[in-house]
Amino acid sequence: MTASLLPPAPAKAAPKISFVSLGCPKALVDSERILTHLRAEGYELARRHDGADVVIVNTCGFLDSAKAESLSAIGEAMAENGRVIVTGCMGAQPEEIREKYPNLLAVTGPQAYESVVAAVHEAVPPAHDPFLDLVPPQGVKLTPRHYAYLKISEGCNNRCTFCIIPSLRGDLVSRPAGDVLREAEKLVKAGVKELLVVSQDTSAYGVDIRYASSPWRDREVRAKFYDLAAELGTLGAWVRMHYVYPYPHVDEVIPLMAEGKILPYLDMPLQHASPSVLRRMRRPGNQERQLERIRRWREICPDLAIRSTFIVGFPGETEAEFEELLTWIREAKLERVGCFEFEPVGGAVANGLGDPVPPEVKAERKRRFMEAQQTVSVRLQKARIGKRLPVLIDAADGTVAKGRSKYDAPEIDGTVHITSRRPLRVGDIVTVKIERADAYDLYGSAV
Repeated sequence: MTASLLPPAPAKAAPKISFVSLGCPKALVDSERILTHLRAEGYELARRHDGADVVIVNTCGFLDSAKAESLSAIGEAMAENGRVIVTGCMGAQPEEIREKYPNLLAVTGPQAYESVVAAVHEAVPPAHDPFLDLVPPQGVKLTPRHYAYLKISEGCNNRCTFCIIPSLRGDLVSRPAGDVLREAEKLVKAGVKELLVVSQDTSAYGVDIRYASSPWRDREVRAKFYDLAAELGTLGAWVRMHYVYPYPHVDEVIPLMAEGKILPYLDMPLQHASPSVLRRMRRPGNQERQLERIRRWREICPDLAIRSTFIVGFPGETEAEFEELLTWIREAKLERVGCFEFEPVGGAVANGLGDPVPPEVKAERKRRFMEAQQTVSVRLQKARIGKRLPVLIDAADGTVAKGRSKYDAPEIDGTVHITSRRPLRVGDIVTVKIERADAYDLYGSAV
């Protein structure tokens, strides 16, 4: 038998995908899953639309302004490339997209991973069969290496009048606890120092599957908020809880924070404090009781930091109702607060409530709200001067760095500005003595 002297056939160039991910961290996790699947099949990621074989745009459709941003991103991709696949929340209502951009390759809804991948295959088939070693065990991530979002469920069972998420993403669908924990374990082994737990309603986790147990390591773990938090707390990474609806059983998790098993941080979107406004929003309405709960939580975990978001200018909001909100935030003394002017969303029940608040009144109430909260924030921030805090480094340039304390989530909260005698690296956790503070940021030296 003679060996062939023919030269090997030239390798076919790997097809390239350009990707735009818009919206919240839950959408970012969707983007990571799509990219992980495509990367495993041999597709490469392009930095520019005009250098790609196809562009995928993962849209947000929560607010009209988000829809406008999504449509703009689609238009940019069409102009620069012309071969565009649209997915995400706005894809659940494809008519508006198709009306403006009829020549899209495909439009799919949120969580439609298989449909997106199938559309990519049709537009540009993979160059070769997939090999699992093309992707790291933790998958493709769009966040920096040292932190990652961990999505534990899809959808939502609540019917808030200002929100259309259930119509876009459906009712609550929880992942088995074992699956979540295995993903978290892979992330930590890959170098992730902080796990940011996200979903539409994190504290409702497991209610749809009746808190069913699933195997992880040598034991069964229930799909329950407390059980999942306790197990995540054993992995050796910071664990930060986002989008925690204030159900009574949230009380059970506060001792885990006091014991240092998970971060003493709760992202709890409360939306308003006036009982009458909350009823119109279809949100829990007893904010006096919520104040008492927060006091109890701080007795158990004095280090607790609470982040929340509020809406001003909700339809029918009176000056008296707004004053109730101002009084409440002054009493609650929340560490991190965001404020949004009410914005109508197509399909939301709130649009039909009538009695809209004029735009200039909404803007003026937002200004007053943020002024009141800033007074609270400055006082709380200055109380940290002289303390030594662990800080996770997000950016470093030799002996100057920026990072976040346990009170700060990436991109939405404050920053710790650090000087050091030794070079610092992204992903390090260092102890910083706080020397100065403003309403949002801290300043100090590594010790």
